[in-house]
Amino acid sequence: MKQARVIYNPTAGREAAKKQLPYILDRLEQAGYIASAHMTKREGCARTAALKAGEAGYDVVVAAGGDGTIFEVVNGLAPLKERPRLGIIPMGTTNDLARALGLKKHSLEEMCDVLTEGHTTPVDIGQVGEQYFINIAAGGSLTELTYDTPSRLKTMLGHLAYYAKGVEKLRSLKPQHVEIEYDGKYFEGDVMMFLIANTNSIGGFEKLCPNASYNDGMFDMIIVKKMSLPEFVRVGTQALQGEHIYHEKVKYVQANRVKIAVSGDMELNLDGEYGGMLPAEFVNLHQHFEMLAPKDNSET
Repeated sequence: MKQARVIYNPTAGREAAKKQLPYILDRLEQAGYIASAHMTKREGCARTAALKAGEAGYDVVVAAGGDGTIFEVVNGLAPLKERPRLGIIPMGTTNDLARALGLKKHSLEEMCDVLTEGHTTPVDIGQVGEQYFINIAAGGSLTELTYDTPSRLKTMLGHLAYYAKGVEKLRSLKPQHVEIEYDGKYFEGDVMMFLIANTNSIGGFEKLCPNASYNDGMFDMIIVKKMSLPEFVRVGTQALQGEHIYHEKVKYVQANRVKIAVSGDMELNLDGEYGGMLPAEFVNLHQHFEMLAPKDNSET
C-alpha cells in the first residue's frame, strides 16, 4: 500500500498547518495512502524527517509550511538515489515555489486535490557543495534581509516584516567585488547583488527572472552592478514589470553551472535561508524531483 508522510511546521501561516493537519491526512487516506505526519520542532528537523522518510521508502513526502520548510525537505531528500515524489502545501510568507507551480491561489481543498490526483511535473534543483536549493541562491547586502528577519515577525506581519528590514538595509547598501564564471563565460566587477534562480518567483515577485523555467536544466542569473541608491530604487521599480533586465547595469543570463568568488566576506542565501559563505559553485541538477502539481501544469 502507498505511504505518504506529511512534514509540517506548526507555526507556519499563523499556525494553519497544525490546525488543518487532520483534514490533510484524511484526504490522503481517502486516496489510498497510509498517511502519517511529523511536526517540526527546531531548525534542521524537517531535513532529518525527510531523509528518514525517503530511506524508509515512502511514496510521497509532503512539505506543509513556508519556503524554509520546503528547503529543508528538499535537502533531506535530494542526496538519495531513489527519491519519493514531493508535494507541497504552501503556508508561508512568500511561497515562491508554490507560485511557480501555480499553487499559490489554490484553496486547501484544491491543494489536497493536487496531492491525491497524482499528476507530476519534473523539477530542477541547484546544488552548492553538500547543500541544495529549489528556488533561489543569492548574495549581496539586500539578500541578507530574508534570513535576518525573525521568524516570529514573519508569522505576525507577513511581507511587512521584509519591507521593514529592507528599509534598514537600503541605508547601508555597499557593492562588493566578484568574479563569476558561467558556462565558459566570465564576469568581473563590483556588484550590489546576484541572483541565481530556478523559478520565476523570488520573494513574492514573479517577474525578477521572467524567463526562468523550473525544469529546463538552466539557471537564470541576474547580476546587479554597482549603482547609486536612486538607480537601485529605480531598478527595483522596473522589476515589478520585468523591465529591469534591460537596464544597462543589470546583467541577465542563463547558465547550467556558475562559480562565484568574492573579495571580502559575502553570505550566501539559499531559498531564503543562510547558506554559508562564498566562494561557491552552483550546479543545476536537471529534473531531479518529480513534484505533485496541478494537471494543467504537470506531466504524467
